[in-house]
This record gives sequence, C-alpha cells and structure tokens, in this order.
Amino acid sequence: MKRASWKSKLGFIFAAAGSAVGLANIWRFPYIVGQYGGAAFICIYLVCLFLIGFPVFISEVLIGRTAQKNPAGAFKKLGGDSFWTGSGLFTVITGFIISSFYSVIAGWVLGYLIASIGGLSTHFSSLAEVQSYFKHLVGNPVWGLAFHLIFMVLCFGLLFLGVRKGLERGSKILVPFLIVILIALVISGLSLPGSEKGLAFYFKPNWSLITPTTFLIALGHSFFTLSLGQGTMVTYGSYLSPKDNIPKSCFPIALIDTFIALLAGMAIFPIVFSVGLSPDEGAPLIFYTLPLAFSQLKGGYIFAILFFLLLTLAAITSQISALEPLIAYLMDEKKWRRKKAVIFVCLTSFLLGIPMIFSNFVAHKFLVFGHSLWDLVSMIALDIMVPIGGFLALILIAWRWGFKKAYHALKEGTEGLFERNILVKGYFWLSLKFTAPLLVILIFLKAIGLF
Repeated sequence: MKRASWKSKLGFIFAAAGSAVGLANIWRFPYIVGQYGGAAFICIYLVCLFLIGFPVFISEVLIGRTAQKNPAGAFKKLGGDSFWTGSGLFTVITGFIISSFYSVIAGWVLGYLIASIGGLSTHFSSLAEVQSYFKHLVGNPVWGLAFHLIFMVLCFGLLFLGVRKGLERGSKILVPFLIVILIALVISGLSLPGSEKGLAFYFKPNWSLITPTTFLIALGHSFFTLSLGQGTMVTYGSYLSPKDNIPKSCFPIALIDTFIALLAGMAIFPIVFSVGLSPDEGAPLIFYTLPLAFSQLKGGYIFAILFFLLLTLAAITSQISALEPLIAYLMDEKKWRRKKAVIFVCLTSFLLGIPMIFSNFVAHKFLVFGHSLWDLVSMIALDIMVPIGGFLALILIAWRWGFKKAYHALKEGTEGLFERNILVKGYFWLSLKFTAPLLVILIFLKAIGLF
C-alpha cells in the first residue's frame, strides 16, 4: 500500500498549524497572559518557545520524515528495539486519550455556536445567570452527548477523505477562514468604547507578576501549544518528502501558531473591558465572561456567532490531528485500509468520550482518588503523558539515534541553510541534547507537584 503524502509544502504547513491552533491558543493563552504579566509574560513565552517548543517540534517532524512511518514504526526504526516501539505507541495512545475528552469540550463549543445562532447565549444580565446556564447544559447528558456526536461526525468526514482530500484540503480552508474570523473580531473589538484598556492590560508589561511559576507556565504552554508529545507531528512529518526543508516548513507553523494566539487576546480583552467585566476570570472566561459580555454589547449576537464559530473550527483542526496518529498506526502496522481505520478510531474515540460526559453529570457521586473521571484522565494525559512523549522524542533523536545522524538528516533539503548560518548547528545541538530535555523534566516535575 503506497504511503500517503502531502500534495504541497503549504498543505503540511496549514495542517500542522491547524493542529497547533486549538482551544488552548484561543482560550487558554489570552487568560494566562492576562494573569501572569501581560507583555512581560509574552516575552518570556517567546524565549521558552525558542528554547523548548521549536526544538521538540523539529525533532518530532524529523523523526517522522526520516522513518516515513507512524510514531510506533518510526521510533522502532530509529531506536532499534522494542522499548522504542513501545515509546512510539505510547505517544499514539496519548493523542487518542486526549481526543476522547477534547471532543466533549469541543461539543460544548459547538453547542454554544448553535445556541448563539438561535440567540440563546446573548440574553444574560448577570454572571450568575451565565454560570447557571452553563451548569444546566453541561449537567444535561443528552445535550452533551448530542453535540459530542455531531462534532465527531464532522471530524470523521475530514479524516475519511484521506490525507490530501481531507486533512490537507480541509486545513487549507479552515485555517485561513479561522484567521479571517479572528481578524474580524479584533477589528470589531477595537472599535468598541474602552477597548484601549483591554489592549493596555494585554500588552503593558507588569513585571511585578513575574515569579518562578510564571516561567514554568510559559514553559508548559510553549510545549503544549504545538501539539507535541502525542504523535501528531511525527505522523504529519511522515507524510513529508525526504527532501522537504524541515526548518523552513516548521518556522511558519510556529509563527502562525503564535500570531493566532496573540490575535485571540487582542479580540477577547477589548470586548471584556468594553463592558467593564473582570479580565482575570481564568478558565471560565470562554463560557462565563464572554457570553455575558456578548449579551451587553451592541452587535453581541454577531460577536457570539463569530467567536464560537472560530473556536469550533480550531477544535476540528486539532481533533483530527489527535486522531490521525492512531489511524496511521493501524494502516502501517496492522495493514488496515484507511476507511476501516477511520471508522474504528472515530467510533472508539466517541465511545470513550461518553463516560467523560456522564462524569460531569455525576462527578459529586463517583470519584477516583478524589478526582472525577474527567479530571483524572485529563490530568494523566496532559500533565504526565504528553511531557513524557516529548522527552522520549528528544532522547531518541539526540542520544539513541545520535545527534550526528539527526543533524545530517535535518540538513537534507535545506539548500545550504546550515552552512550559511554557523550558529544554527550549535543551537540545535544544545537544545536537542541538553536544554530542551532538562526543561521538559521541569514541566513534568511541576505537573506532578514535585517542583
């Protein structure tokens, strides 16, 4: 069976950018910027992206392009034994577990989009009303199940079409459309009275908020923002030609990811400040503060539709990237046809999401080690499994396979880039062998509460 490939470098860029640009960028990044120092945090985050995010990103894409296999096959080919086969499969499982609860949140977002179109999410007069509305919806398993199913059907359609017709073509449409909607929200938000206060909050450095925790938060986000440690970028890299220029292809992806994250804050905070709401709500911002803001804004109906459409598009591009590694694994290792693999993976992900929905409904009754099933699974997957997956990719590239071989492979297709920039080799050597692995260990230790 001939292995699928990207039709063009642009297709890879949009697909990988779509994977990176998810709910974390449009929802999480703005509020952690606001909570941890505004522009000061952004500066620290960009440094962390340079130190850890980009090197790990490069290493995972390089593993995939070199091996031309799914993560399990790629790790085995470069690592040479069963441990590395298991390590690659571990990242595949990580992405799949994440997909099971990510689709539930995405279903909520899709539900809010439909509610916004019907004018049901812009009629609030107090924060208590918004909170009550959200709890009512999330506490309704039928509502959660219905939109979980609809969202998974949308993702199934794109995955069923294949790499070029589904992943590539879909990303080429969805990512630019996402950017257009985001820019429209920014322009509209900046026209609101009081919007300058939102920009000042977002971009004015507040160095008094900078603590060691700030650096750890920035490190963590720089790692998670590019969909690392879950097999996605290894899989996407495997669809590249052996002669594709990896640094030249990966840099625009990191740039698009950061650009969209910054735009998201520029869209959200002017809206929040224009109606005098608190900008430091944190995680509830998306379902609590913004619906209340939309209810008080002139034109809030349109704002709400555009915003939740934006989130839905971002969720789709991220979800299909989380499912693709397992599809590639089944095709490569088990010799399944793509259609069979897609049906199995999407159906299983949907079924695994059902307990997550009901865990919110009965969270107060059934706890595992003091946590709801939802909290426990998401904590294990995001805080423990993802850093381990990224760490294993770095060790494989820089120590098991060896930096010399990795560097030689990385130079393929770069047309003299490394010869013209003598510091580039030193950057990758230091980052891949020492800086990035040590920083991933810090992220892991913080996640388990030891640092």
